[in-house]
Amino acid sequence: MNERKTSTLAIISLVAGICGWTVLPLLGTIAAIITGHMARGEIRRSGGTLDGDGMAMIGLVLGWLQVVITVLGLLFIFLFLGGLAWFASVAS
Repeated sequence: MNERKTSTLAIISLVAGICGWTVLPLLGTIAAIITGHMARGEIRRSGGTLDGDGMAMIGLVLGWLQVVITVLGLLFIFLFLGGLAWFASVAS
């Protein structure tokens, strides 16, 4: 019987994705995205000998979701709060 091994990169992607939301926001997010893409490619090329596509996908989702939330937060800060500051300066 041939057992499938779990991709190490998939595990790293999942752990990095969790770290991106907790202790290492920038580094964990970047590592989750990079290793997630690498793991999915490695799993596809393995011909069925590697497992862990779900873990790699969760790592990718956690990483990209962190990027989207960060970009939206920055847009809010610069556009909305900057607009308020502009409005306050024009109104006074």
